Amino acid sequence: MEDMESSTQINPLLQDFKFPPYDAIKAHHVVPGIHALLSQLENDLVELESKVEPSWSKLVHPLEKIIDRLNVAWGIVCHLNSVKDSPQLRNAFKEVQPEVVKFELRLGQSKSIDGAFKAIRESLGWHNFGDAKKRVVELKIKEATLNGVSLKGDKKEQFNKIQQESEKLSVKFAENVKDATSKFEKLITNKKDIDGLPTTTLGLAAQIAASKGHENATAENGPWILTLDDPSFLSIMQHDKNRSWRGEFYRAHVTRASYGDLDNTNIIDQILKLRLEKAKLLRYNNYAELSMTTKMATIDKAEELLENLRTASWNAAIQDLEDIKNFCKNQLAKEANDFSHWDVYFWSERLRESNYDINEEELRPFFSLPKVMEGLFNLVKMLFGVDIESADGVAPVWNSDVKFYCVKDSSGNPISYFYFDPYSRPSEKQGGAWMVEAVYPRHAKLPIAHIVCNQTPPVGSKPSLMTFQEVNILFHEFGHAFQHMLTKQDESLVSGTQGIEWDAIELPSQFMENWCYERDTLTSMAKHYETGENLPENVYLKLLAARTFRAGPLTLRQLRRAKVDLELHTKYVPGGSESVHDVDKRISKTTETIPLLPEDKFLCGFKHIFAGPYSAGYYSYKWAEVFSVDAFAAFEDAGFDNKKAIKEIGQRFRETILALGGGKAPLKVFVEFRGREPSVKALLRHHGLLPIRSST
Repeated sequence: MEDMESSTQINPLLQDFKFPPYDAIKAHHVVPGIHALLSQLENDLVELESKVEPSWSKLVHPLEKIIDRLNVAWGIVCHLNSVKDSPQLRNAFKEVQPEVVKFELRLGQSKSIDGAFKAIRESLGWHNFGDAKKRVVELKIKEATLNGVSLKGDKKEQFNKIQQESEKLSVKFAENVKDATSKFEKLITNKKDIDGLPTTTLGLAAQIAASKGHENATAENGPWILTLDDPSFLSIMQHDKNRSWRGEFYRAHVTRASYGDLDNTNIIDQILKLRLEKAKLLRYNNYAELSMTTKMATIDKAEELLENLRTASWNAAIQDLEDIKNFCKNQLAKEANDFSHWDVYFWSERLRESNYDINEEELRPFFSLPKVMEGLFNLVKMLFGVDIESADGVAPVWNSDVKFYCVKDSSGNPISYFYFDPYSRPSEKQGGAWMVEAVYPRHAKLPIAHIVCNQTPPVGSKPSLMTFQEVNILFHEFGHAFQHMLTKQDESLVSGTQGIEWDAIELPSQFMENWCYERDTLTSMAKHYETGENLPENVYLKLLAARTFRAGPLTLRQLRRAKVDLELHTKYVPGGSESVHDVDKRISKTTETIPLLPEDKFLCGFKHIFAGPYSAGYYSYKWAEVFSVDAFAAFEDAGFDNKKAIKEIGQRFRETILALGGGKAPLKVFVEFRGREPSVKALLRHHGLLPIRSST
């Protein structure tokens, strides 16, 4: 007992800190630290329930403290589990996760807290509350309902079991995807097998090989190890002249986590079954109905938007495929009469090079990470009036590649911080890119964000040279971070990204992507990493012209995912006549221009909806894009040469979209910024799916 007490006293998870002590937190701290924290929080909750009154000081403030302490400590563990995976950390995470879920249910099902919030809503002073306070109250009442606060006896017990099992399955799903991705790798020794692959890819492949015992590996002579991690996989699809290799990697990618010990098929069915049971317990017809209670859209409105976009994209996608096939035939390629998915990747890149005289690999030297960050920071200063400065060494980090930054206002005062973890590390880091809150703004605490990417790491003495797609991803994740870091919302529970309807959450992220094509922004960051030469004007114009290349099929790809997601959470019957893969194949007939392979099990790797927050909500990307593109159109309308107007609109964007958080309904926030509701025409124009820009 003494050992346990002493270990918790020095446990870094339990210490007061300004910045999380990432250098000190180890896997063995997780179990005793989280157990001790939950014990303390349970005492705090009991005290709150015994003294609760329907007032801000006796209800909201003590509740904020409980939520904040749990979010920060457990958030640290979850973050490390995503970026510094190890068997020891996995085991510790799995051991305490049920206890965390148990406490979250205990908190979410507190009748005294729910009753106090309802009493506030029914009080005489309710009409004098501002938007933000009303949103806090309504949010907590809704959360309690969705947490099963009204359930009793067996139904409550069943609900809690569902929550526990669902969380376990989602974690297992993500682990299987990561392990399946890491497991597949190919050692290449024959140069014929890597013909066409760019120097950057070969350098990375040789670097991976060297790290796995092939000490003399070089980009020129190999050996090379190629993987399913994005920097490797996408390069193979686009550039490897060896068609059989492209086919093998494509098949491996669409069958990840779909066989053997890592098979997610049964996990998907279990997750969907549990979600449907949960919805029924809460008196919803299906899980999508439940999900929509926290969103702007309805099922009908979401489906209507997706179908309208599908109709607008279909003919363009069909024409796109014909263009690629014809180009392939003109090059006398053998695969011209046997065209498959891995050929689309490869030949569309060749067609883009031919049509626009652009080679994405040749652009890499102009997009070194340091210059891209400098350009991004200059843009943010102009738009939002903030300075971003390096603060390396101020806060501990979990990997030597991680950078730390401070965001300052126009007077030089710190207003937030963020960690930036840019590079792919397949052995320990989940794939993809994301922003997650590290510390939430509350009283004297400044917001802190984690920004995580999986882009091409530095190779040898070269800095990280980015593809233009990686530049877009970087801007996207910073958009999320700015909504967290630049919040001015005083009510902690709806500050930053908290309390925002999920189908509006992608507005700032997709808004930021548009700036990658704006002339001044692009030219400020597109400088050759060795010579300092600016990106030539003619190349910029070609990049701009190529922006809508393949917009039709790329839109359809997102629509396929969104439609499958909604179908699985509305009409699908687990264990019925159709499997989840049957549903995907049926929907793909109207969203894919080439039939899926019989073995395609893409859903087994679809973390967004089975191990992330997008279940019955993947449509949100398109829903929010309507808002984000229309928001960017405000800058286009003003004219980018009108710097005074651009700064004024940027400041208005900051004071509304970024500052108000979840303290006001997203549509109201947008109208406050734009002066009207959004129009889908801006989105269609943006993708080149309207012949001309609407004048209205």
